[in-house]
Amino acid sequence: MGYKTINWRKSMRVTLDYNNMTDTVLGDEGISAKEFSSLRNKAAKAWHYVHENRGKDELYMGWTELPYNQTEIVEDILQTAKNIRSKFQNFVVLGIGGSALGPIMAFNALCHLHYNDLPKNKRKGPKFYVEDNVDPVRMHDLLDVIDPAKTCFNVISKSGATSETMAQYLIILDLLKKAGVNVKDNVIFTTDANKGNLKKISDELGGIKSYVLPDGVGGRFSQLCPVGLLPAAVCGIDIKGLLAGAEFMDRICRQQPSMRKNPALMSAVLQIAAMSRGKNVGVMMPYSDNLKYLADWYCQLWAESLGKNETLDGKPCNVGQTPVKSLGVTDQHSQVQLYTEGPFDKVVTFLSLKKYRYETPIPHGCENIPDVAFLGGHTMEELIQAENAATAYALVKAKRMNYTLWIPELNAFTLGQLLFLFEMQTAYAGAMLDINTFNQPGVEEGKKATFALLGKAGYEAKKKELDACPTNNPEFII
Repeated sequence: MGYKTINWRKSMRVTLDYNNMTDTVLGDEGISAKEFSSLRNKAAKAWHYVHENRGKDELYMGWTELPYNQTEIVEDILQTAKNIRSKFQNFVVLGIGGSALGPIMAFNALCHLHYNDLPKNKRKGPKFYVEDNVDPVRMHDLLDVIDPAKTCFNVISKSGATSETMAQYLIILDLLKKAGVNVKDNVIFTTDANKGNLKKISDELGGIKSYVLPDGVGGRFSQLCPVGLLPAAVCGIDIKGLLAGAEFMDRICRQQPSMRKNPALMSAVLQIAAMSRGKNVGVMMPYSDNLKYLADWYCQLWAESLGKNETLDGKPCNVGQTPVKSLGVTDQHSQVQLYTEGPFDKVVTFLSLKKYRYETPIPHGCENIPDVAFLGGHTMEELIQAENAATAYALVKAKRMNYTLWIPELNAFTLGQLLFLFEMQTAYAGAMLDINTFNQPGVEEGKKATFALLGKAGYEAKKKELDACPTNNPEFII
């Protein structure tokens, strides 16, 4: 466990390089020293707001304390995960939003990219699936490849009223009963400690093994609590390392309000400055297939936290930045054309690895074809790193804003750093925008309409409202 030594932790520090955001590199398209100076007080005020409200459940900032307050929970999770690995062939997460994106992200980042295809003796654990949608084909096809009786299902919903998750649960409940399986032998809940439908269901079934989604931790900030830690542990991920990395980054960020010494605060400042210049699209572009779903996780974190229509004192604002996921090198061949020559409305965040898990040499060959032969003797690690540097150069040449988060290597400790850095960046950015970063009222209207369309009691007025909507004009259907 290298993260227990100071020198190793320092060698694994995630760093921020924002040269390509400055006027030194981009000229008039970059941020000047004067502009940074003008943002210093706002950044310091945001730091103090986050620092002073750490851990306050009523503000949904309990996530700030997750690296410190879960010692007993982690030990219980590790024992449960050990039992699951020895007993079950499959482990399925039933959830949506942060309850699904976090587990998917960590699994993809730290496990073999073809984990489920590995023979059991190499996996050393059950196959892993996350059902994060209610597409009927998706559920049907999952049931084609798993035996519910040999599967552990982790149902994640704080309220137990999440329609998508509970629909999945009802299907699984029915299948387990038909198979003669005692439900509590194959199901684990992650939910509220004292209330909600899953608590009621657990009591009715004689006590289902349950973990707590803590008060003060919203779904998109929940990866470092049992929501994400149990699935990660089942897959053999070092969850103590994840939390140690988060704590390491937190201690860097909480030391002082200087944006030049706090990577999360500076990255928030960079995005706020970019937004003020009309950069309303934030591209997250990892140069690693393992980090592909980190971009998905970040998109929810950034969009749901910052897309708000009023300030803390109720003034209309309509702020936010649209996050876009991109993958290097893949999207150099699909999106980078737009980034370099399209509208000046984007800022690109690169996630760049200094060292990959494997190098994979490129053999010599095709010596009579110079366009191919030059690759021989290099490695795929060299190639992807060169393409990363080349894309950053192309953006700079076109005077497009971009910055890089450098990751020494991808492991549980560095992933924990990244997650906490992004969570703190989001908290700081929300404070700088003077909004409630931790609610999501814009999601509620769609939920209410869904309930009304499906006849849920108490939504009769909403159903009448929907019925009164104008019918579609056939002239506009072709």
